[in-house]
Amino acid sequence: TYAARKLGRQSTANASRGASGGVGPSVTNFVLAAGDMTAEELVASTPRGLYVTEMMGFGFNAVTGDFSRGAAGFRIRHREIAGPVAEITIAGNLLEMYRAMIPANDLNMHRAVNVPTLRIDGMTVAGE
Repeated sequence: TYAARKLGRQSTANASRGASGGVGPSVTNFVLAAGDMTAEELVASTPRGLYVTEMMGFGFNAVTGDFSRGAAGFRIRHREIAGPVAEITIAGNLLEMYRAMIPANDLNMHRAVNVPTLRIDGMTVAGE
């Protein structure tokens, strides 16, 4: 409310208190629409890739859109889950990532931020 008043705007009621005690804008009640394919069909349509189950660190530049995070999950080879991987880095540009998103139909509405399984083509993957 304070920030909205300072800007001569109406509050969007999207503030939350951070871990340090400060109040700031945040995302609440965000839903990314589901697609038509199942998560299994997304994997089966991916010749080679990475099925990410965990991300670590923070690596997003809001000015350039550059994105880079540590990740762990499973390798996809020949359209199948092939085995676990860890200490991988995934990178891309956020605008390009949004354009390349292919959502699965497994949206589960049980949190404030709800997103189905996604495939994002064209990202850079590094690590062993």
